[in-house]
Amino acid sequence: MSIIALSSLLAVGETQPDPKAQLMGPVGMFVIMGLMFYFALWRPQQKKAKEHAALLQALKKGDEVVTSSGICGVIVSIKEKTVCLRSEDAKLEVLKSAVTDVVKRSEAGQA
Repeated sequence: MSIIALSSLLAVGETQPDPKAQLMGPVGMFVIMGLMFYFALWRPQQKKAKEHAALLQALKKGDEVVTSSGICGVIVSIKEKTVCLRSEDAKLEVLKSAVTDVVKRSEAGQA
């Protein structure tokens, strides 16, 4: 028996790979990448947004706050979308969403 005949006999026994099984590899990788993006990017961002919303809900008159532009001041009054701040001799009205941090909470007697 020649080598060509032997190789043709061995080739007959081989099977073709299943195309559905070959598709599962890339699909699985996309699923894994999607989960990684969710846990690495979206979930922490949603958590931070919820914390900021809770901070804005808890604002009250007399709190010392810092805005996103770096202005430090004491809350004089609170409206629906804005907050009036007193900073030294100036009185400023800024958006509530600009408040990034509460430095010092007012005492219960002042509110």
